[in-house]
Amino acid sequence: MGCGGGVGTVASVSARVVSVNVGRPGPSTAHPTRPTGIDKEPVDELPVRDPGPRAMTGTGGSGVVGDFIGDRRHHGGTSQAVYLVAAEELAHWSGELERDLPPGAFGENVTTEGIDLDALLLGTRLRIGEVELEVRVPREPCSTFAAHMGVRGWVKRFAARGRTGAYCAVIEPGTIRRGDAIAVLHEPDHDIDLVTVFRAGMGDLDLARRVLDAGVLVQPYADELRATVAARTG
Repeated sequence: MGCGGGVGTVASVSARVVSVNVGRPGPSTAHPTRPTGIDKEPVDELPVRDPGPRAMTGTGGSGVVGDFIGDRRHHGGTSQAVYLVAAEELAHWSGELERDLPPGAFGENVTTEGIDLDALLLGTRLRIGEVELEVRVPREPCSTFAAHMGVRGWVKRFAARGRTGAYCAVIEPGTIRRGDAIAVLHEPDHDIDLVTVFRAGMGDLDLARRVLDAGVLVQPYADELRATVAARTG
């Protein structure tokens, strides 16, 4: 099993929400003509719902009400409705970079504590307060993220660690609040976790074939990974 180890090792009984965060439109040094919502700030509560498929007119975008996404072609939509990052991971990078990384620093909507997000298997169902989420895909670092962090070689460093947090779909809408408990409702019967999918997407062809053979990656990500494998082996 990738980095997963069963429900008992993934989430502690005290797993909870540390912060809920929303991004407003702001300038991007990576794309000066297009605003970004990556710089997220804590709010009191986070109403979430399924935003619909990515990049369809009038739909797509964030699953968080009021959360801005500047590039709907590559971000947002049903499978990237809500983004979760562990406070433990922010603490790790705070030490590495020798600077404070508060909740929302990675552009996440929900900052968690006490759950190993990157060990979660694709299709894992989470209950967070009154909301039910399903783990869908890892985050892929991009130029907007690099510009936001302002760290030389950031994409390479972030990718080398490979702990990206979890993009989730909204199965049961509602409101997430700081302090809400996090519970694993269902863990699927396969061994493909977020770290495995991330490594596959970053060019590990053996892992890519394993992910595709398992049939657990939703569209359009499965087709994108299949095209990557074909391009590198054809």
